[in-house]
Amino acid sequence: YYVDIIKKENKRMNSQVERVLQMAQIDNDDFSLNLEENDVHDIIENVANVLNMRAEDKEGRIITSLKASCYKIKVDEIHFANVLNNLIDNALKYNDKKPEILIETSTRNNKFILEVSDNGMGMGKEIQKHIFDKFYRRPSGNIHNIKGFGLGLSYVKAIVESHGGEIFVNSEVGNGSKFTISLICKS
Repeated sequence: YYVDIIKKENKRMNSQVERVLQMAQIDNDDFSLNLEENDVHDIIENVANVLNMRAEDKEGRIITSLKASCYKIKVDEIHFANVLNNLIDNALKYNDKKPEILIETSTRNNKFILEVSDNGMGMGKEIQKHIFDKFYRRPSGNIHNIKGFGLGLSYVKAIVESHGGEIFVNSEVGNGSKFTISLICKS
């Protein structure tokens, strides 16, 4: 039992250290993407399938509705998967209900649109102003039951922008959140 706890915490800490190092590389412009044409629908399905087990542990589910007509675009496969992983991980962590996470894609104005919606706690406008800031963590009084360093969403934004894209959030306290990413389709 204790060995299992130590292994899980070690894995979590390694992941956090890796995020800190990645953010340092991004900050120092010592960072390059391996941009290749990828089927982003395949990447999304793979990430969703892996994380669906965690959702099921909380009696929830992850649903995909992948309808984008341009889904073969130049992305760094590992970083794109990490972006999605971060968004789904947050949707699971910041949810006190049975998580319902919807991942949708579409094409609008020659842009690939990825939307990740959840039925979690949601957040007010003041929190939304800061969620992409480095080291920002949602205030929860003196209780820190949700682990992390506040790097996940700043990493997500940095990676999306380094792909030439944009990310937005729409959220309301008690009604979940929707993160929208847009990337330019290459013709």
